[in-house]
Amino acid sequence: MLGLIRDYAREAGTEKYTMNETNQHHFHIPVMGLGFTIDTPLKVARYGIASALSLADDHLLEQMRAFYTPASGRPFRPISTHAADYRARRITAYLNLVHDIVNEQVTRLRNAPFEAGSELSRYFELLPDESPMKQDYVTMCSSKGAKRQRLAAVLRAAVTAGAIDVNIMTKVDKINYTADGSPLPPEYSDASAALRGFAMSTLQSAVILSAGLNPRLYSYFEQFDDFFPDGNGRLAKRIILKVSDYRSALIQGKLLAKKGLWVSEFRIESGLNCGGHAFISDGMLLGPIMETFKTQREILYAELKGLCDTALITKQRPGFGENPPQRITVQGGIGTAGEDRFLRDYYQLDGTGWGSPFLLVPEATNVDEDTLGKLADAQPGDFYLSNASPLGVPFHNFRPSSSEEQRKLRIGRNRPGSPCHKKFLSFNTEYTDKPICTASRQYQYLKLQEARIRFPDEEAYRQSATVITEKDCLCEGLAAPAVLVNNITPAHNLRAVTICPGPNLAYFSSIVSLQEMVGHIYGKVNILNDRFRPNLFVNELRLYVNYLKGEIEKHRHDFTEKRIAYYQSFCDNLLRGIEYYRTIIHELQRYTQAGAAEMKAAVSDVEKIQLQLAGAHVVKTLL
Repeated sequence: MLGLIRDYAREAGTEKYTMNETNQHHFHIPVMGLGFTIDTPLKVARYGIASALSLADDHLLEQMRAFYTPASGRPFRPISTHAADYRARRITAYLNLVHDIVNEQVTRLRNAPFEAGSELSRYFELLPDESPMKQDYVTMCSSKGAKRQRLAAVLRAAVTAGAIDVNIMTKVDKINYTADGSPLPPEYSDASAALRGFAMSTLQSAVILSAGLNPRLYSYFEQFDDFFPDGNGRLAKRIILKVSDYRSALIQGKLLAKKGLWVSEFRIESGLNCGGHAFISDGMLLGPIMETFKTQREILYAELKGLCDTALITKQRPGFGENPPQRITVQGGIGTAGEDRFLRDYYQLDGTGWGSPFLLVPEATNVDEDTLGKLADAQPGDFYLSNASPLGVPFHNFRPSSSEEQRKLRIGRNRPGSPCHKKFLSFNTEYTDKPICTASRQYQYLKLQEARIRFPDEEAYRQSATVITEKDCLCEGLAAPAVLVNNITPAHNLRAVTICPGPNLAYFSSIVSLQEMVGHIYGKVNILNDRFRPNLFVNELRLYVNYLKGEIEKHRHDFTEKRIAYYQSFCDNLLRGIEYYRTIIHELQRYTQAGAAEMKAAVSDVEKIQLQLAGAHVVKTLL
């Protein structure tokens, strides 16, 4: 026992709290929106819980820095939008502040007494029961005298903060301009400036890259030494790739490895059973995807390690010495301790991500009181997949949100669209030389004018207008909750909240404490509501079947050979996934209800779709 304590105490003995090398918790809180997790590390990192915050909105980061700096007894010096490289500088300043505050929190926590209700005791009580640290804490609590003092000292030294990771959505990478309208160099694009802001910060953690491959951004990593091994083979800053399947992991991992950049974690996310933007696979289900990672993990590691080693030699940089760790984790739709345990045990994973349920934990995330109440009272139909995102990617939405009410109110007043202040999603050049956002009032006005000319029939125009005006401002809506919760005066008086929980939140209806949510993850309590909940694999399968039905219905009047072939491939992937689940159902039943009846019903639905597609193919051939 003492040997184990010495091991983790030795690792935690440095001041690099935010590296979270000991991984005492086997779950993390993923990035959510812009404002929901913007300060989550300040709330949970001191308890050893890893979380991630978004770097997309430097305006919000500056607002949060203005809020937390005086509260921590520091002088606040604003960074103006007129300052050189202001976006990167704002990001660096906020991350440095978070890093410093968390380190101070950990120092205070280490010095707290081991007594009921203390922060120090809470740190260990939140740990899973199987954790060596938790077991030694229990032993210490039942010990007396010199033994208790000795164990207490070692446990104090082992306290380590959870990782303060950051997220860059690679598609959000618009070019920026000087005051006279000239485009700035590529390194001043949104994603590159965000990367620079993180690279120049004092954090020793990871940047999570989501939303696909961005070659320009990946090349920019080479400018920063912290992403390469130092003389001791350590990485000061790490790279995490959020991926939807093995192929994506291999392609992106190889691209980085050829530059000498190591992927420290592949974070696999369900294509549909997640929150935020949904990057939908072609009917490839989570189970088969995880099986591929399980069987190919060593091959993936070896290939990337070989490429990375060669690149480091070519660049005349230090190598790793020992093999660097590479974690595999999964997130999206996990709802019970049994599912969490099954994923980690069966697929030999290093951890899981729990996102949307934490929206009901005010201790961990920012959700304003009005939205929090609506989430707690929500019905399954309130969560839906929308086309609200200006990125053109399906987006999980919440019907009762104040932003949805605002969007409809603007349409009713014949003023559709949003004022576009932040311009993070300005990519459209249909009507302007400089890109604008499809959710903006300017774009929707121009697009509706065009639609009025193009569709003289009123019903056709109305249908077109519905599609145009469905786009909503995510820049303001996803940032608003952090501003409202912390009583910060909103810029431009915009207070409507966009919230994007995954459909799995329909099974959670209680506003709970951090301890209750962590206890649920570890199987100590159950906070699910009384609705029948199939396991996460069946839930995802049903989401894919319903999505495919919707797509076929939407395009039923314009079937092409290419579209029919795509739908057929989609069906084939679903059926292969179901067959895979049949092979593991007995193992799955050891951890959770397997949902055999639901899978059988899904097979029937898919087979009906196939018959429909076959009929469409025959008609198309005859025509």
